[in-house]
Amino acid sequence: MFYRTAESVSPKHPDKLCDRISDAILDAYLKQDKYSRVAAETCGGHGVVFVTGEITSTGEVDIPAIVHEIAGPEVEVHTKIVKQSPEIAQGVDTGGAGDQGIMIGYATDETPELLPLEVVLARRLNQFIYAEYPYDGKTQVTLDPKGNVESIVASFQNVSKADLEKKVLEFVKERGLKGKLELHINPAGDWNQGGFDADTGLTGRKLIVDNYGPRVAIGGGCFSGKDATKVDRSAAYIARRIAVDYLKKRNAHEVLVRLAYAIGYNEPLEKTVIIDGKAEEIEGYDLTPNGIIEYLDLRRPIYAKTAEYGHFGNGFDWDKA
Repeated sequence: MFYRTAESVSPKHPDKLCDRISDAILDAYLKQDKYSRVAAETCGGHGVVFVTGEITSTGEVDIPAIVHEIAGPEVEVHTKIVKQSPEIAQGVDTGGAGDQGIMIGYATDETPELLPLEVVLARRLNQFIYAEYPYDGKTQVTLDPKGNVESIVASFQNVSKADLEKKVLEFVKERGLKGKLELHINPAGDWNQGGFDADTGLTGRKLIVDNYGPRVAIGGGCFSGKDATKVDRSAAYIARRIAVDYLKKRNAHEVLVRLAYAIGYNEPLEKTVIIDGKAEEIEGYDLTPNGIIEYLDLRRPIYAKTAEYGHFGNGFDWDKA
């Protein structure tokens, strides 16, 4: 085992603001029409937010109002929304996947969240700080080969280095963390300009943070802003559920799941589960897009919360066996 590092970003980070806007738009449409087809992309920064994408729905949503609720009333909002391409829609209408792609699921017994320890520590530290300082911020945790904490990085807006270090040490004490514990607190200096005021953001630019950390490969597809007919979201969720199921029923240490799809085709082209290094074919699940949607009840407006602190390990239905 080598050194392991993972990071987390707060909900006020500019990329996360964009993820949250995209998923809030999705939820708003699903509240009115559970069969809405939504692919909403957000780009924001420096006083301007752009929302574009393809949406087919009977619902009517005030997109600028959603943007203002999340990003603040002062931002200028531009939208360009069209209906889903009929050439894509025809494949989805017959039950096929909304796109091609590879989806990864993962579970490990090293934490109660069934996620890598470095991911859990970086995320929980971020949440711990954010509860008191709800601003733009990032955390990062490095573990040594024995699983002890080698270093911690914390950089948060609107909090002094001294106060932030105090908060980090409070977390370390509560968690009983051991190791070298080299701290890098606001390493570029204290800062007050964050979020869209300081930088631009884009939907889907924090994929490793959203998934399982850099130790686990991902398929590459973004989740936020997409309804469940897009298998890069729904199949990733069922892949996680399958990984959790196999981890528990086989009493395994680590499970990796790989699924692959072709656009317009309903069955997966690959359905592999790797249990503690041994691969076999997945059995006992309906892995068609409609089967996944029904099994996990994915037509509900449940997605805004997933955009805040990761799509796995937070008690969602696909995290539970």
